[in-house]
Amino acid sequence: MSRIRPGRWLVAIPMALLALATVYPLLFTANVAMKTRRDYILDRFSLTDALRWENISTAWTSVGMGRYFVNSLLVVTVSVGLLLLFGSMAGFALSQLRFRGSTAIFLGCLAGLFVPFQVIMVPLARIMADTGLVDTYPGLVLVYVAQFLPFTVFLMTSYYRTIPPEIVDAARIDGNSVYGVYRRIMLPLGIPALLSVGILNALFCWNDVLMSLVMMPSAEHRTLMVGVTSLRGQYSDDIPTFASGVLIAAIPVLVVYLFLQRQIADGVAAGATKG
Repeated sequence: MSRIRPGRWLVAIPMALLALATVYPLLFTANVAMKTRRDYILDRFSLTDALRWENISTAWTSVGMGRYFVNSLLVVTVSVGLLLLFGSMAGFALSQLRFRGSTAIFLGCLAGLFVPFQVIMVPLARIMADTGLVDTYPGLVLVYVAQFLPFTVFLMTSYYRTIPPEIVDAARIDGNSVYGVYRRIMLPLGIPALLSVGILNALFCWNDVLMSLVMMPSAEHRTLMVGVTSLRGQYSDDIPTFASGVLIAAIPVLVVYLFLQRQIADGVAAGATKG
C-alpha cells in the first residue's frame, strides 16, 4: 500500500477548503429557493423538507425572470457572434499578414485590455444617448463588442501566431485570396481557440451588470443579472423568491463550467502561448 506524502496533503487540504467555499453558496441558495417564506424566517440554515418549485415558477413568470433570460440570451448570442467574427479576422491579419502598422495596432488592442469600463462609462453613455442607442439591444451589443474585442483579438492573434506562415503562403500560391485563406484555412484551424474565446466572452457578457445597467434603464429590456439585482430591493422580505432568481441566473453558468471547463482553461492559457 503506497503511502501518501505529506506534501500532497499541503495542497489537497487548501484546495478542498476552497472547493467547499465555492460550492456552499450555491447549495445554500438552492436550499433557500425550495423553502417557503415562513420556513426561511423560522430557520434559514435548516435543510428543506421538500422540493418546492413554486418559488422558481413565480420568479420565472410573475417576477419576469423569464423575459430577462431571453433578453440576456439574445444579447449574448449576437455579441459573441460578432466578437468571434471580428476577433478572428483581426487575429489572422495581425499574425499572418505583413503590413505597416500591424505592431502598433496589436499594441493598441493590448492597451485596451487595461482600460476599465468605469473610466469610459460617462462619455460612452453620452455618446450612446446622442445616437439614440440607449435602452436598445443594438446599443448594448455594440458596448459589449467594443469592451471585449481587445481581449478577443489578443487571444486569437496569439493562437494564430502558432500556425506556420508556410501554410498561408502555400494557400496563396494555390490561388486563394486573403479572404479565401481566412475562410478555408485559418477559420477551420482556429476552431479550438474560437470555442474557448467564445465561451469566455459568453460568460463575461452573461455575468455583466454595470454595462447593462447603464445601457438598459427600462425594466422591459433588462438583462438577467440586472433583473437579479433588482429583486433584492423588490423582494427583500421574500428571500426564497430572490434566491430562486439567483438560482435561475447561476444555472446556465454552472452548466457551462461543468461541461466546457477544458475549453475555458485552454482559452485562459491561450495568451501565454509563444508565437
